[in-house]
Amino acid sequence: MSDDKKPGLIGRWFGGKRETTDTRESQAEPTAPVVAERQPWFHRLRNGMSRSSQAIGGGIVSIFTKRKLDSETLEELEDVLIQADLGVNVASAIADRLSAERYGKDITDDEVKTILAAEVEKVLAPVAIPFELKIDKAPQVVLVVGVNGSGKTTTIGKLASKFSAEGKKVMLAAGDTFRAAAIDQLKVWAGRAHVPIVAREVGADSAGLAFDALTRAKAEGIDVLMIDTAGRLQNKAELMAELEKVVRVLRKIDPTAPHDVLLVLDATTGQNAVSQVEAFGRTAGVTGLVMTKLDGTARGGILVAIAEKFGLPVHFIGVGEGIDDLEPFAAADFARAIAGLGD
Repeated sequence: MSDDKKPGLIGRWFGGKRETTDTRESQAEPTAPVVAERQPWFHRLRNGMSRSSQAIGGGIVSIFTKRKLDSETLEELEDVLIQADLGVNVASAIADRLSAERYGKDITDDEVKTILAAEVEKVLAPVAIPFELKIDKAPQVVLVVGVNGSGKTTTIGKLASKFSAEGKKVMLAAGDTFRAAAIDQLKVWAGRAHVPIVAREVGADSAGLAFDALTRAKAEGIDVLMIDTAGRLQNKAELMAELEKVVRVLRKIDPTAPHDVLLVLDATTGQNAVSQVEAFGRTAGVTGLVMTKLDGTARGGILVAIAEKFGLPVHFIGVGEGIDDLEPFAAADFARAIAGLGD
């Protein structure tokens, strides 16, 4: 017999889940449902980056358990850090600092992690630059680029919600006209953020759409216009040429547009993200980075390698699908999270 038909049991829907109440018990005063408290951002970041920190931390523990710091352990440590995609230069800098301070001495894995965090923060601090909403650029045109599956459309939706909550008039443009799913997805995000969207049918000219969107944004007094673009592989010359066309068309209306070109990088792609930064930098003049899916990889150190190599501002990072799982980038928090250290 199902719960719904058992004597004294009442089934109902609450918050999208099935609940069952037993009416045979005494009629106690109803209590409010318990709502799970949202974890602070650092805790979510640390949990989201657990794969990366475990990969690095596990290697450190296995190396330094009951061993002195010598040339062999330093070489093994460099290998662990390079395999975690922190980059050769950063790995060498960490090894050099350990060698200078503790060579020939006993050292704990926690001491190694502390030095690791400090060196990573040193690399990341100069690029941890907040995204600036420019009041003198109305509309501020933000072009969002990246390869297929990097999370561009979702990132645009999350940022639109943030900017709208800050009191800005935001408009979206569905410039990925190659995929119906991308257009539909951006429409959903526009609805969630309660912002207008400019969209066309599948196959429409993306440069023409960008032109129309900026024209309308200027007429309607929009503060921020965010333009999605087709997910294109950095090695497809014709697609990159089309991206250049979008930029040229925008500049016919505003010679300073786009004011920001955000490259969305998928952390799970590892070293391939480096070539993406190079290619999109040449084509679209990338001004800042957003890294997503740090919770889906053990190689989150790629952000450190990219920061060290290119020095581009890192504005936001994401560790989940929720609207609050994309946050401004903080160097110290990231460094401690990837090292597996607490608050």
